[in-house]
Formats: sequence, C-alpha cells, structure tokens
Amino acid sequence: MKIATFNINGVRARIETLTGWLSEAEPDVVVLQEIKCQDEGFPREPIADLGYNIETHGQKGFNGVAILSKLPLEDVTRGLPGDDTDEQARYIEATVVGHRALRVAGLYLPNGNPQPGPKFDYKLAWMQRLHDHARQLLATEMPVLMMGDYNVIPEARDAARPEKWLDDALFRPESRAAFRRILHQGWIEAVRLRDADGSRGPFTFWDYQAGAWQRDDGIRIDHVLLSPQAADLLIDLGIDRDERAKDKPSDHVPVWVDLDA
Repeated sequence: MKIATFNINGVRARIETLTGWLSEAEPDVVVLQEIKCQDEGFPREPIADLGYNIETHGQKGFNGVAILSKLPLEDVTRGLPGDDTDEQARYIEATVVGHRALRVAGLYLPNGNPQPGPKFDYKLAWMQRLHDHARQLLATEMPVLMMGDYNVIPEARDAARPEKWLDDALFRPESRAAFRRILHQGWIEAVRLRDADGSRGPFTFWDYQAGAWQRDDGIRIDHVLLSPQAADLLIDLGIDRDERAKDKPSDHVPVWVDLDA
C-alpha cells in the first residue's frame, strides 16, 4: 500500500498538478494539506474519476486537509482532540482497509510565525494536543501513520541554510523539542530510517521567492511518523522531488511510504 502526504497549496488552483501526479505516482492513499477550500468547493470529480474515495475537512480560503483513498475508508474523524474551541481545519484521520487495517492521520501543523506571540503559542499548544493524541494512537497497537506538513525543521541538516531559520517558528528550539517529545513516545520518522551518512537534506519545501528551488535552498518540514507496528511493514519510501520543477507546482513535494498492507 503506497501512502503519501502532499501539501498541495490550493487544490482548486493546482488540480491539474495534483491529478497529473496521482496518475503518474499511483498512490493508494494520499493525505493533502492546504486544500484552501470548504468541503463543498473541493474539486471531487477529476479525483474520483481516478478511482479515489474522498474525505475532506475544509475551511474557506486557507488551511484544510483531506484524505484520498482507492481503498475503503472507515471511522473518519475530523479535528484534533483537546480543544473544542479550535475552528481551524488542520487534522483528519481514518482507518484504511487493505490486506490489513491501518490508521492514517493527515495533519497541517500551525506555522507559528511571527514569534513570540499568539500564533507561536497556538502552535505549541497544538503540538501538545498532538502529543497527547499520538500517545492514544500508539496505545491502540495497530499500524498508525501520522503524516503531513509539520512546519518543523527537526535538525540543522534539514535546512540548506539553517542560520537563515534561527528566529523562525519552524526552527525554534521550542518547536523542535515538541517534535522530539512526540518522536520519543516510540514513533519512527520514516525518512530517517534510510539515513546512512547523516548528510544534509533531503528537502521537501522550497519557497517561491528568491530562486530557492533553482539554488536548492530548501527545508524538510513534511514528515511521515510510523508507529512500531507500521514501521515493521515498511517496504520503501521516497520524496518526489521532481514535482517541484513542473509547471504550476506547489512549494512542497510529496513524501510517500510503501507498506506491506
């Protein structure tokens, strides 16, 4: 089962970008971030025509997440538990049924800038809620994937120029520490399973400004976290870097894993 995460940066503006990648990469399941539309405005038909079931958690103009699946989806939940007053559409979760059942969570973690300030406070509070919910997901002892745009640069090697990000909420010590606390529950970061030499990168995001893509001035903020039971099923993983070079790209590229499921 090939499962991917992709911050599409506006699904209606980039529907051809998305369907082109879906046709070429043929993932079984995709979690999308920044769909930037309400549920009723999601362009379902061209995606459904490719064989996908679609579940969305949208919001007008910004945020918004979705799950696309060629396999049945069960027990779909929307919104991260822990704050009934939070109206931002940043989290969706479902059980995907293949040869075995997997729980897949798609998330769009807050950016947190400018910091310090209320947006950074919201980011850290959201990460604490994610920490608490992640612990509950691990307790189910089923294969679980928490995938998406975490808006966290975990280490200096995850940025081409880490010094550029020192005062950014994505690289603040508080954000990185909150990410590590989640990992230390027992989650495995998929991309780092293939990290043989500890070299710089790979990256998943390049800003549209100042020729960042052309200079490979990127960062890695799109992550796939696997429960131990999901990590045991891992066959392969990858980052579809070439998507960034195509016409009308997102500023993010897909990250995917292939599981024996």
